[in-house]
Amino acid sequence: MDYVLAALVGCFVAMGVYLLLSRSLIRMLLGVVILGNGVNLLIFTAGRLTLDIAPIVPDGLDHPAGPIANPLPQALILTAIVIGFAMFSFLLVLAFRTYQALDADNTDTMRVAEPEHAPNPPLSY
Repeated sequence: MDYVLAALVGCFVAMGVYLLLSRSLIRMLLGVVILGNGVNLLIFTAGRLTLDIAPIVPDGLDHPAGPIANPLPQALILTAIVIGFAMFSFLLVLAFRTYQALDADNTDTMRVAEPEHAPNPPLSY
């Protein structure tokens, strides 16, 4: 199962990077979300998948009786999900306001700070 999840993480990261390299704002936004989900799945997979019980110590014992699940990856993923949703919401509003102000979704047409007839930057070195 770890190999399947590793392949799924690779697909998510590859798809996220591919969408981030796009020129469309919506595709870039979806790339950020998919890349964040890939990283969350990577953290979850790195914490080892087990069927052990939750780390709750019963009364009268100093330590758990049997093997327990690691709660740290779950806590990290929960925090990352909240931060990822907040970043997605912020970027969605930013993209919407940019589309309203510039009436463009393509990043090549959003060059309002550059002069009209400026020379193009070098395309190779």
